[in-house]
Formats: sequence, C-alpha cells, structure tokens
Amino acid sequence: AEALIAAVYLSGTNTRRVKRALFGLFEGAVSKDVVSRTWRKVKTDWDAWCARGLADEDVVRLILDGTVIKTRIDKKATNISVLAAIGVRRDGQKVLLSIKNMGGESTAAWRQFLDDLDARGMKRPEFVIVDGAPGLEAALVGLWGEELPIQRCTVHKHRNLLAHAPKHMHDELTEDYRDMIYADTAVEVEKRRRAFLRKWRLKCRAVADSLEEAGDRLFTFTRLDPTQWKSARTTNAIERLNEEFRRRIKTQTVLPCAETVPMLLWALLASGQIQMRKVDGWETFSKPLEPMPLDLAA
Repeated sequence: AEALIAAVYLSGTNTRRVKRALFGLFEGAVSKDVVSRTWRKVKTDWDAWCARGLADEDVVRLILDGTVIKTRIDKKATNISVLAAIGVRRDGQKVLLSIKNMGGESTAAWRQFLDDLDARGMKRPEFVIVDGAPGLEAALVGLWGEELPIQRCTVHKHRNLLAHAPKHMHDELTEDYRDMIYADTAVEVEKRRRAFLRKWRLKCRAVADSLEEAGDRLFTFTRLDPTQWKSARTTNAIERLNEEFRRRIKTQTVLPCAETVPMLLWALLASGQIQMRKVDGWETFSKPLEPMPLDLAA
C-alpha cells in the first residue's frame, strides 16, 4: 500500500488528491497522515542515498548544472537554487550522483558540492560538461586541475548570444551559430567559428565578444569521437530532468521546506517515474581525447 501511495504522489498528484483517488481502493482507510507517513519513509531513503559511497561507480563523464526552481514554501513564493550532477558510466548509462539545495552557484557553493562527491569516493572524470557558470568552472579547476577537459554547454551559450543581439537578428544569429556548432568535422567547426567571429564583429560586436568569452571550452567536444558529439555538447540531460520536475510540482502547491525540492526530484528517478537512457556514442568511450584542434586566435 505504501509503495502505491508513494507512486501516485510522485506521479504529480498532491496529498489531498492521493487521499481521494485511493479512497475506494483502501475502503476509506487512507488518511492524510498515512500519505505523510509514507513520504517520511521516502525521506529516510533519501538520506541514505545522499550518504552512499561512489567509489564503485564507473563514471567517465560528469554533467553539472544549476537551476532555480520556483515553488511555494510556507505559503510564500520562493526561488530554490539546486545544483545537480549526473554521471555517465562506461556503458553509457546515465545515473544521478547528487542533487542539493546550495543557496546559489558561487565558486564556494560548487566547490562544497564537488568536495562531497570526492569525499564519497568519486574518481576524477575523463570529461565534464557544465552550464557555463564561472563559479563552477573555477571550482572544477580547483579540485581536479587545469588539464581537466571541460565542455561549456552550447545551448546555454546560444541563449547568451541571443541576449546580446537585437531581436531582429535572432534568426540569422541562430542559423550561423548552429552551422558552426553542428558542423561535421573539427576542421569545419574551426572554419565556421572564424567566419562567425569575422561577421559578427562587424554586425554586432557584443555577440562576437560573448562567443570569445567561452574560449576553447565551447569546442572541447571536438576532441571526442564524432559519435559522442551529440551527447557531449550540452547539459540537456539535467535540463530535461528539471523540466519534468517543474511539470510535476505544479500540483504540490506548497512544499514543507527547501530540502524537499531536491528530495522530490531524486524520488521521481528512484521510483521510476522519470527514466534516463544511455548516451549516444558510448561505444567509443575508450578512445583517448584528441589534442585541442582549434586555433582560437581568429
């Protein structure tokens, strides 16, 4: 009974609706207290998950992203800053490693988040994908060194570029950017990057400056086998989790505390309500990274 109650709740139904929906099935025995007690059991499992060791996780790729979740806590609209880490195992399967409410995305917040992964035994990843927050990149370098291959999310950078351009230029900018990012070879990516910078320095200097700000980390994916490019360019794996989470918490109009936000997202995965598939190109994970092919002095 408790498993069924939890599954219905996690599917995006609030406590009152759970009670109403299961009234007939359990002959009226399901009270609000029963539903709440079931949720407390989920909380116990959550605490154990947060403390589990990571030494046995054969993670080769790490995806890191921060997001702001808008919800209601104590009947007040509140923005909760959540940091998340998804690991990609050697067999291509994605796994949620950690999700925490850290109060922001500063270097200190990210370093504390990463130190927790390290303390629980996670090995240095071979490749990291980030959202582009400067605090995160600084924390990564501080923990694992300058040589760590870091990929800036190309979707986040696209949004940044659009923010620097007049609206009437957005379609043209998007076409040029996608032509560059989705080119078939590393050589062609470099060629189109140079063309992009030449054009947009004249057309809208702020756009060119924003692209240059990302540096070579926007193109780290070109060091991988091309079969991996699709899955290595973005933090979309976490973005999709966030979107699904926002959809489901619309019914839980009031959450009891900030910790409930990451706990509920974890529970959606743990219960099978949300599933993650293998990444494209995992069969070539054993291939070493190529030296950075791009000459960024355009």
